[in-house]
Amino acid sequence: MKTSIATVSISGDLREKLDAIAGAGFHGVEIFENDFLIYDASPREVGRMVRDAGLALTLFQPFRDFEGMPEPFRQRAFDRAERKFDIMGELGADLMLICSSTSQVALGGIDRIANDFAELGERAAKRGLRVGYEALAWGRHVSDHRDAWEVVRRADHANIGLVLDSFHTLSRRIDVNSIRAIPADKIFIVQLADAPDFDMDLLYWSRHFRNMPGEGDLPVVDFMRAVSATGYDGVISLEIFNDQFRAADSRAVAVDGQRSLLNLMDQVQRAEPQLAINLPAIAPPVEVERVEFVEFTADRHAAEPLVAMLGAMGFRHTGQHRSKDVARYEQGGISVVVNSDSRGLAHRTFQTRGLSAYAFGVRVPDAAAALDRAVALGAKPFTQNLKSDDLNLPAVKGVGGGLVYFFDDSEALAKVWDTEFVALGSPEPIADAGLGRFDHIAQSMPYDEMLRWLLFYSSTLKVEKTPLVDIIDPSGLVRSQVVQNDDRSLRITMNGAENPATVAGQFLAETLGAGIQHLAFASDDIFATAEILQSRGFVPLQISPNYYEDLEARFGLDPDFVARLKRHQIMYDEDAGGRYLQLYSPILSGGFFFEIVERQGYDGYGAANAIFRIAAQRRLVGSRAMQSGRAAT
Repeated sequence: MKTSIATVSISGDLREKLDAIAGAGFHGVEIFENDFLIYDASPREVGRMVRDAGLALTLFQPFRDFEGMPEPFRQRAFDRAERKFDIMGELGADLMLICSSTSQVALGGIDRIANDFAELGERAAKRGLRVGYEALAWGRHVSDHRDAWEVVRRADHANIGLVLDSFHTLSRRIDVNSIRAIPADKIFIVQLADAPDFDMDLLYWSRHFRNMPGEGDLPVVDFMRAVSATGYDGVISLEIFNDQFRAADSRAVAVDGQRSLLNLMDQVQRAEPQLAINLPAIAPPVEVERVEFVEFTADRHAAEPLVAMLGAMGFRHTGQHRSKDVARYEQGGISVVVNSDSRGLAHRTFQTRGLSAYAFGVRVPDAAAALDRAVALGAKPFTQNLKSDDLNLPAVKGVGGGLVYFFDDSEALAKVWDTEFVALGSPEPIADAGLGRFDHIAQSMPYDEMLRWLLFYSSTLKVEKTPLVDIIDPSGLVRSQVVQNDDRSLRITMNGAENPATVAGQFLAETLGAGIQHLAFASDDIFATAEILQSRGFVPLQISPNYYEDLEARFGLDPDFVARLKRHQIMYDEDAGGRYLQLYSPILSGGFFFEIVERQGYDGYGAANAIFRIAAQRRLVGSRAMQSGRAAT
């Protein structure tokens, strides 16, 4: 499989783009004409730059408003094409893209257009060049790949072929199975893009909201299954117009692009095993059995309020690392690790960000295969200097420079808690609070990083993504999206902050980066849990009384039930599947907090309650600030 990406997809000048594309492992590059025109180098020099970067020049594009033109525009179009052929010769490019005309003077008629391409094919052949015709979704006379193929078929010239672009086909809801009848040798290149499912003007949608395959809502896998069924084994290339990508780090976006193509074709191959797809062997998507643990980094002083809150929530200190200042706290099927050691990544993270939940582990069937898949798709493996008796835990870098560990039932990893930790007996047995498992992990990040981490999770793990949701913060919007597996043993909510004044934005500012902002634990009886927490001195986040007044009327709830909710500061939501109850801790250092939930057939995350929770957190932070000011004076 040969992968390519258009220079328009990433930021920087042409040299910076080429360096990023080559560094990400692409085979080739499409030169977008504007990137070439604004760069201060000759076509010959640009061609040399491409080759020096180890890249093939897969396409020169776009050439606009060529076909179906009346005179004198027709002659001018051929003159322009000849000039572009001159430039291609100097660049060393052999394929040019012509997109269907949007000109108001262009004339329709498949035969007229086919004749124009037949003549252009003759001119291209004399120079050893090829021309690919692409149907723009908003083309004046040709807006459907089926019509573009008919033009190519009637032109009947070896140097004229078809360019298929997933966005132009899928945005118009054209049946992708119509592609299967196209001869593979007449498909000159395939361009790919995904996009969120918006209802808007096609041109505006295309120019601003395309994203990598797997990041949006379009059925790009179905598109590529149809393409692959033709026997096509040529270049697959990304053409992504996205405002965020053009402002983001070019190397990171290029890595995401290569990851998206490998993941896409891996999905196609698994769906169509009979097809001969030339794809490097990649381990299958990772099944997650459960969240094994979440790890905090701290020092002994910073750990004190965290440990006190864990104790109030019924967690027991059950283990201490044999050689490091690392403690394990347990309840039900939940393990929380507090790393106060003065060495390694955890300590460096604490020095930069303060108290933070920087790592988590997942139990999978095969940890080595999980690591292999993640690394094959562009994740960075994590290694550190180990003592001879330390266990090397498979891990990759995750959100905010944190870690994702992989555990399995192999002899070494199955016994990690026994071999790495000394078990502690509690002098006074602590009754737990009925917390049985991790419900979800909530990560906050800048909004322009959300698609990257969505792709990271959805390409590595066997998960599905939920639709994007707007979370209302009194200071702005936060975009939220979830990845979760079939049995919901893994749920990760990603919250993208654009405004630094939001609670998520303040968390990013205070901790100097993205990361886990809160952990949600599951209880089967949240009222019983709340009673136990209260007896242990736990003070929940205080929700406005007005919330409970509205709750009774909004859902038609029993007044006594609402009174119980209010007494324990439990929030409530419901959907067609059932009920959801939420209880929040106060905010700890850096903006981190805990959540306790009870699900009764409900599969969401209480988004409607977020504005009330955020308002309560703001009141708490403001009250603390006032108290601190008084103490200072």
